[in-house]
Amino acid sequence: MEIGGVVERVRTVASVRADVVAGPASIEAAMRASTQIRSWLASSEALLAVRLASQVSFPEKAIADCTRSSLNDAAKTKERSETLSSVPSFADALDAADVTAGHVDAITRAGKSLDDKEQRSELFDRVAGLVDLASVATVDEFRKRLSLEVRSIQADDGMARLERQRRAMRLRVWTDNEGMWRFDGRFDPVTGVAVNARLDAAVEALFAESVPGTCPTDPIEKQHHLRALAFARMVSGEGPALGRSGRPEYVVVIDASQPDGAGGPIVDWGIPVEIPGRVLAEMVDAGDVRAVVVRNGVVLHAPGELDLGRTTRLANRAQRRALRGLYARCAIPGCSVRYDRCKLHHITWWRNGGRTDLSNLLPLCAQHHNNVHNNGWVIQLGEHRELTIRFPDGNIHNTGPPNRQAA
Repeated sequence: MEIGGVVERVRTVASVRADVVAGPASIEAAMRASTQIRSWLASSEALLAVRLASQVSFPEKAIADCTRSSLNDAAKTKERSETLSSVPSFADALDAADVTAGHVDAITRAGKSLDDKEQRSELFDRVAGLVDLASVATVDEFRKRLSLEVRSIQADDGMARLERQRRAMRLRVWTDNEGMWRFDGRFDPVTGVAVNARLDAAVEALFAESVPGTCPTDPIEKQHHLRALAFARMVSGEGPALGRSGRPEYVVVIDASQPDGAGGPIVDWGIPVEIPGRVLAEMVDAGDVRAVVVRNGVVLHAPGELDLGRTTRLANRAQRRALRGLYARCAIPGCSVRYDRCKLHHITWWRNGGRTDLSNLLPLCAQHHNNVHNNGWVIQLGEHRELTIRFPDGNIHNTGPPNRQAA
């Protein structure tokens, strides 16, 4: 992007900032301009980092000093510049503001997942041809495509990767400047699934009915706080007895919503990370499998009682299983919070006579649940769970039936 284009975008942002009555279209245009400016700045910063690295012995320290950032942030800047050097097509695209720094960082992370230098070189060769895709894809969408390329390059049954992940397990413990204990862990997919499931179960068992007064008011921070409390109780041995007498449960979702000629149904084991087939088979053999069959927003089959009426406010496990068959994430369009991080909301509120029936329940993340209860959002469900959202400003958003494939 030429300097004139940068100046033009800066003027657009400044003009909208100064206009206190600017409408949504103007604000959105200014935000796009701001993103394009950031891309150009990231490109410039990467180029400067390359030049600096050729002239100083410790470029990370020099970058950190002049940008007033940490050494870790400076190292990421240097890594980004190295990635752009390896994939010149993305260097040009970033400079033209066709992609963002997030797209480039996704390439960096994908490259790190490959241990072999030749494999990383092959990945960069493949990525060079993905500029057009990246220019229209979100960072998350592009990251998923990169994951496919990485798996294709590794071309094994996944066991070698799992072994590398097991060797890479780490848990760092330290105290920060505020005197708070910090834990930073990395776990292989199999261990992570087990630990995360146990932590989620502990949160549900400890805080389903009430939460401590120490909880923050922000709904997202509240969930982080509850997970920290549950983790502390589990480690200290004070947590609830979870799964000591039973077997782990795996819910397999069979989505028969595919159009004619598109192949068979989609099968989802609900595990957010890739696990080799043979290991998944062992995990399933050691647990209890529950099947949920869905099609076009309708649950065709799910075990257990799905309509509880007014007998209880809390949804049971059968209802959570059934709704997981319909929703991979929060039901609000565009939200990326996974289903297992969501609460089940009563469409007709419980205090207004709402029933704890499947047709009256919808998974919402903490933030969107708060929007419905406290910020004036009104939601309705159609016969096939078509969602209508009425916002306080009068706008209305409609969606079709939930689609797991699009999640």
